[in-house]
Amino acid sequence: MPALNVEFSDRELEDLRQIAKERGTSMKALVREAAAADIARHRALKEGAEAFRQFFTAHAAEFATAFPEDEPAAGGPGRSR
Repeated sequence: MPALNVEFSDRELEDLRQIAKERGTSMKALVREAAAADIARHRALKEGAEAFRQFFTAHAAEFATAFPEDEPAAGGPGRSR
């Protein structure tokens, strides 16, 4: 399995040791779980953003009708004719 060496400050390392001790786990497991949780959160945010983009694109005309004041001016930035 691939590995990664990570450097921590003395304070961070001591905090990690304390947290691992309190949780009854190893520092390696603690750091791995934190990284796995961040990866899962990142994936979920990307998937959510993509779902939002698809929804907004599919309903763009409805949004334009409901919120005409938020539509860019014709010929303005982001609009081409």
